[in-house]
Amino acid sequence: MLESKQAARRALLGARTAMPGAARAAADVAVWKSLRDFLIEAVDEGATVAAYRPFGAEPGATLEPELPERLAVVYRVILPVLLPDRDLAWERLAAEGTDGDGAAQDGTASGVVRKAGADALPEAPRIEDAAAVVVPGLAVSHDGMRLGRGGGSYDRALARVGPEVPVVAILRDGEFGVEVPAEPHDRPVTGVITPSKGFVSLR
Repeated sequence: MLESKQAARRALLGARTAMPGAARAAADVAVWKSLRDFLIEAVDEGATVAAYRPFGAEPGATLEPELPERLAVVYRVILPVLLPDRDLAWERLAAEGTDGDGAAQDGTASGVVRKAGADALPEAPRIEDAAAVVVPGLAVSHDGMRLGRGGGSYDRALARVGPEVPVVAILRDGEFGVEVPAEPHDRPVTGVITPSKGFVSLR
Protein backbone atom coordinates (compact mmCIF):
# COMPACT_ATOMS: atom_id res chain seq x y z
CA MET A 1 0.00 0.00 0.00
CA LEU A 2 2.87 2.38 0.77
CA GLU A 3 4.26 1.94 -2.74
CA SER A 4 0.87 2.62 -4.33
CA LYS A 5 0.48 5.80 -2.27
CA GLN A 6 3.94 6.99 -3.25
CA ALA A 7 3.25 6.34 -6.92
CA ALA A 8 -0.01 8.27 -6.69
CA ARG A 9 1.74 11.18 -5.00
CA ARG A 10 4.38 11.36 -7.73
CA ALA A 11 1.77 11.38 -10.47
CA LEU A 12 -0.40 14.00 -8.81
CA LEU A 13 2.49 16.29 -7.95
CA GLY A 14 3.78 15.99 -11.51
CA ALA A 15 0.41 17.00 -12.91
CA ARG A 16 0.25 20.01 -10.61
CA THR A 17 3.71 21.17 -11.59
CA ALA A 18 2.90 20.84 -15.29
CA MET A 19 -0.20 23.04 -15.04
CA PRO A 20 0.33 26.34 -16.90
CA GLY A 21 0.65 29.40 -14.71
CA ALA A 22 -2.38 31.23 -16.11
CA ALA A 23 -4.60 28.18 -15.65
CA ARG A 24 -3.29 27.73 -12.13
CA ALA A 25 -4.06 31.34 -11.22
CA ALA A 26 -7.60 31.13 -12.62
CA ALA A 27 -8.22 27.89 -10.75
CA ASP A 28 -6.97 29.44 -7.52
CA VAL A 29 -9.43 32.31 -7.79
CA ALA A 30 -12.24 29.82 -8.41
CA VAL A 31 -11.46 27.70 -5.35
CA TRP A 32 -11.13 30.79 -3.18
CA LYS A 33 -14.58 32.01 -4.19
CA SER A 34 -16.10 28.60 -3.46
CA LEU A 35 -14.34 28.38 -0.09
CA ARG A 36 -15.46 31.89 0.85
CA ASP A 37 -19.07 31.14 -0.07
CA PHE A 38 -19.05 27.83 1.79
CA LEU A 39 -17.69 29.38 4.98
CA ILE A 40 -20.23 32.21 4.86
CA GLU A 41 -22.97 29.58 5.04
CA ALA A 42 -21.26 27.18 7.47
CA VAL A 43 -19.37 29.32 9.99
CA ASP A 44 -20.22 32.39 12.05
CA GLU A 45 -18.21 35.55 11.57
CA GLY A 46 -15.35 35.66 14.06
CA ALA A 47 -15.28 31.88 14.54
CA THR A 48 -12.02 29.94 14.53
CA VAL A 49 -11.00 28.42 11.19
CA ALA A 50 -7.98 26.13 11.01
CA ALA A 51 -6.27 26.70 7.68
CA TYR A 52 -2.83 26.61 6.05
CA ARG A 53 -0.71 28.63 3.64
CA PRO A 54 -0.57 26.96 0.19
CA PHE A 55 2.87 26.85 -1.43
CA GLY A 56 4.49 25.71 -4.66
CA ALA A 57 1.93 24.20 -7.03
CA GLU A 58 -0.72 23.67 -4.33
CA PRO A 59 -4.22 25.00 -5.03
CA GLY A 60 -4.47 28.57 -3.81
CA ALA A 61 -0.73 29.27 -3.85
CA THR A 62 -0.96 32.10 -6.41
CA LEU A 63 -3.55 34.11 -4.49
CA GLU A 64 -2.66 37.68 -3.53
CA PRO A 65 -3.54 38.45 -0.75
CA GLU A 66 -2.75 34.92 0.35
CA LEU A 67 -5.37 32.48 1.58
CA PRO A 68 -4.84 32.91 5.37
CA GLU A 69 -4.94 36.71 5.15
CA ARG A 70 -8.16 36.60 3.15
CA LEU A 71 -9.76 34.37 5.76
CA ALA A 72 -8.48 36.49 8.65
CA VAL A 73 -10.60 39.45 7.56
CA VAL A 74 -13.68 37.54 8.77
CA TYR A 75 -12.45 34.68 10.96
CA ARG A 76 -9.97 33.87 13.69
CA VAL A 77 -7.43 31.91 11.65
CA ILE A 78 -5.07 29.35 13.16
CA LEU A 79 -2.19 27.84 11.19
CA PRO A 80 -0.14 24.65 11.63
CA VAL A 81 3.27 24.21 13.23
CA LEU A 82 5.06 20.86 12.95
CA LEU A 83 6.25 19.47 16.29
CA PRO A 84 9.23 17.10 16.74
CA ASP A 85 6.90 14.08 16.99
CA ARG A 86 5.28 15.09 13.65
CA ASP A 87 2.04 16.11 15.33
CA LEU A 88 0.68 19.58 14.61
CA ALA A 89 0.36 22.48 17.01
CA TRP A 90 -1.41 25.67 15.95
CA GLU A 91 -0.76 29.39 16.13
CA ARG A 92 -2.99 32.33 15.39
CA LEU A 93 -2.62 34.61 12.40
CA ALA A 94 -3.07 38.16 13.65
CA ALA A 95 -5.99 39.95 12.04
CA GLU A 96 -4.70 43.38 13.09
CA GLY A 97 -3.43 45.45 10.21
CA THR A 98 -5.46 43.78 7.47
CA ASP A 99 -7.15 46.01 4.97
CA GLY A 100 -10.67 45.63 3.64
CA ASP A 101 -9.58 43.29 0.85
CA GLY A 102 -7.81 40.95 3.23
CA ALA A 103 -4.27 42.12 2.59
CA ALA A 104 -2.24 41.57 5.73
CA GLN A 105 -0.05 44.42 6.89
CA ASP A 106 1.40 42.66 9.94
CA GLY A 107 0.60 38.93 10.01
CA THR A 108 2.41 36.87 12.65
CA ALA A 109 2.10 33.24 11.57
CA SER A 110 3.82 31.63 8.61
CA GLY A 111 1.06 29.16 7.82
CA VAL A 112 3.31 26.74 6.01
CA VAL A 113 3.78 23.71 8.24
CA ARG A 114 7.08 24.50 9.92
CA LYS A 115 9.14 22.90 12.66
CA ALA A 116 9.03 24.03 16.27
CA GLY A 117 10.42 22.87 19.57
CA ALA A 118 8.20 20.80 21.82
CA ASP A 119 7.59 23.77 24.13
CA ALA A 120 7.52 26.45 21.44
CA LEU A 121 3.79 27.13 21.74
CA PRO A 122 2.89 26.81 25.43
CA GLU A 123 -0.42 28.67 25.05
CA ALA A 124 -1.23 27.69 21.48
CA PRO A 125 -4.78 27.56 20.16
CA ARG A 126 -6.23 24.09 19.57
CA ILE A 127 -7.69 22.53 16.47
CA GLU A 128 -10.45 21.20 18.74
CA ASP A 129 -11.74 24.78 18.99
CA ALA A 130 -12.07 25.26 15.22
CA ALA A 131 -15.54 25.69 13.72
CA ALA A 132 -14.16 24.56 10.35
CA VAL A 133 -10.91 23.03 9.13
CA VAL A 134 -9.39 23.65 5.70
CA VAL A 135 -6.72 21.12 4.76
CA PRO A 136 -4.34 20.50 1.87
CA GLY A 137 -4.44 17.26 -0.05
CA LEU A 138 -3.28 15.63 -3.25
CA ALA A 139 -6.49 13.69 -3.87
CA VAL A 140 -9.75 12.71 -2.21
CA SER A 141 -11.92 9.69 -2.96
CA HIS A 142 -15.71 9.76 -3.25
CA ASP A 143 -15.95 8.49 0.34
CA GLY A 144 -13.74 11.29 1.66
CA MET A 145 -10.42 9.50 2.08
CA ARG A 146 -7.64 12.01 1.61
CA LEU A 147 -4.18 11.45 0.16
CA GLY A 148 -1.63 13.76 1.79
CA ARG A 149 2.12 14.04 1.45
CA GLY A 150 2.84 11.06 3.68
CA GLY A 151 3.83 12.47 7.05
CA GLY A 152 0.60 11.57 8.84
CA SER A 153 0.53 14.91 10.65
CA TYR A 154 -2.91 15.96 9.47
CA ASP A 155 -4.41 12.54 10.22
CA ARG A 156 -3.26 12.91 13.82
CA ALA A 157 -4.63 16.43 14.05
CA LEU A 158 -7.96 15.54 12.46
CA ALA A 159 -8.47 12.76 15.00
CA ARG A 160 -9.09 15.54 17.53
CA VAL A 161 -11.77 17.27 15.44
CA GLY A 162 -15.40 16.65 16.34
CA PRO A 163 -17.67 14.84 13.86
CA GLU A 164 -19.89 17.89 13.45
CA VAL A 165 -17.02 20.12 12.28
CA PRO A 166 -16.64 20.49 8.49
CA VAL A 167 -13.21 19.42 7.21
CA VAL A 168 -12.68 20.61 3.64
CA ALA A 169 -9.83 19.78 1.26
CA ILE A 170 -8.88 22.14 -1.58
CA LEU A 171 -7.98 20.30 -4.79
CA ARG A 172 -7.25 20.76 -8.47
CA ASP A 173 -9.67 19.42 -11.06
CA GLY A 174 -9.07 15.72 -11.60
CA GLU A 175 -8.00 15.10 -7.99
CA PHE A 176 -11.46 14.34 -6.57
CA GLY A 177 -13.13 10.98 -7.05
CA VAL A 178 -9.93 9.03 -7.55
CA GLU A 179 -9.11 5.82 -5.72
CA VAL A 180 -7.14 6.57 -2.55
CA PRO A 181 -5.45 3.66 -0.74
CA ALA A 182 -6.66 3.94 2.87
CA GLU A 183 -5.01 2.83 6.10
CA PRO A 184 -6.60 2.58 9.57
CA HIS A 185 -5.09 5.87 10.74
CA ASP A 186 -6.32 7.86 7.71
CA ARG A 187 -9.00 10.42 8.53
CA PRO A 188 -11.67 11.37 5.98
CA VAL A 189 -12.71 14.88 5.02
CA THR A 190 -16.34 15.96 4.93
CA GLY A 191 -16.10 18.00 1.73
CA VAL A 192 -13.88 19.10 -1.12
CA ILE A 193 -13.52 22.21 -3.25
CA THR A 194 -12.35 22.06 -6.87
CA PRO A 195 -12.25 24.81 -9.49
CA SER A 196 -14.99 23.36 -11.70
CA LYS A 197 -17.24 21.66 -9.12
CA GLY A 198 -16.98 24.21 -6.34
CA PHE A 199 -17.88 22.82 -2.92
CA VAL A 200 -18.92 19.16 -2.82
CA SER A 201 -20.30 17.79 0.44
CA LEU A 202 -19.26 14.24 1.35
CA ARG A 203 -21.40 13.90 4.46
